[in-house]
Amino acid sequence: MKTVILGFSSYFFTYETTKSVVVKSWTIGIINRVVQLLIITYFIGWVFIHEKAYQITDTAIESSVMTKVKGFGIYNNKVMDVADYVTPTQGASVFCIITKLITTENQVQGYCPETEKKFSCTQDSDCKKHTTKSGSYGVLTGRCVPINATNKMCEIKGWCPAEVDTIKTTPMMEVENFTIFIKNSIRFPIFNYTKGNFLPTITDAYIKKCNFDKVNNTYCPIFRVGDVVRYAQQNFTKLGGVIGIKIGWMCDLDKSDDECNPSYSFNRLDAMSQKNAISPGYNFRFAKYYKMENGTDYRTLVKAYAIRFDVLVNGNAGKFNMIPTLINMVAAFTSVGVGTVLCDIILLNFLKGAEQYKAKKFEEVKLSFSTFSLMLNNGFYIKIKSLFVDLKGLVAVTLS
Repeated sequence: MKTVILGFSSYFFTYETTKSVVVKSWTIGIINRVVQLLIITYFIGWVFIHEKAYQITDTAIESSVMTKVKGFGIYNNKVMDVADYVTPTQGASVFCIITKLITTENQVQGYCPETEKKFSCTQDSDCKKHTTKSGSYGVLTGRCVPINATNKMCEIKGWCPAEVDTIKTTPMMEVENFTIFIKNSIRFPIFNYTKGNFLPTITDAYIKKCNFDKVNNTYCPIFRVGDVVRYAQQNFTKLGGVIGIKIGWMCDLDKSDDECNPSYSFNRLDAMSQKNAISPGYNFRFAKYYKMENGTDYRTLVKAYAIRFDVLVNGNAGKFNMIPTLINMVAAFTSVGVGTVLCDIILLNFLKGAEQYKAKKFEEVKLSFSTFSLMLNNGFYIKIKSLFVDLKGLVAVTLS
């Protein structure tokens, strides 16, 4: 046990100091300079130029979006305007443009047969097994009633007549030419920097005639629906889903304000639903309520198939700051030392004369406590000015 303690104490109370060994070798010299060059190139090219590590970055972008849709369409011989086919009507960043409708008119509260095939029946017992569940369009009563001269269906209590949503419909093709106006304002709070997607070069005359395209009108805030669908790589006639309109703000605030501009991209956000045969596309129901003269409520139920547009805003801004600059400069200078570590590994393990190099690089000096105290009391300093050793003409060692 005593031996272990003495061995641990001897190891713990030691001090290591740097010893430089100059090795005159083309191989090691080239490896060292190449590694240093690669490290310096990485920090200059990637860290400082590409990643702009000399900047502080604000990713907490604040944004407001206002939208407006324009256009007229014809559906079932009726002219449809914005109030008919856009929901909600507040001009929010998420809105729907209805492309086709299934309408069930004059529904009142009462009893009527279901319309789903799974509720077909021949007698009441066929319906009683469903009473623990709800019907598709109302509460099942457990009775089997005629739906026409030849067929019977389970009866429901609810809004009658029940909806028939198996009717085949075609989309309102005029939707392709509808336009979406987007007004976007952003702010980067760290820098108190604000800007909008209406650039100084945009005028009233330009707004009235422009439509966004990726070549000639990259900053026009008006988007044709057909173009948005095409940019998202979707087929309009088969589309009923969620399209994302992404506005990206990537701003380098060290540059001119004119270079902080929005970029637009488009993609389908519910791409998985188009691969799912159970519930493809996007649809929802809403109702318009009325009252008869006798006070009875009735409604028109609408099942709407629509394209939903989500306007998404993201971005970041960067500006020069001394603190990250100094941190990354120190990291760069420190990393240059990796070349020395690599060369030491090669010298100590792979080159001829490795044992001689180890002997020169690692040297142990034992200093007794009494000698150390005497040196301190007498103000004695040790200084080895220079010592040159010729190691077969290859190694010159300087101790200082």
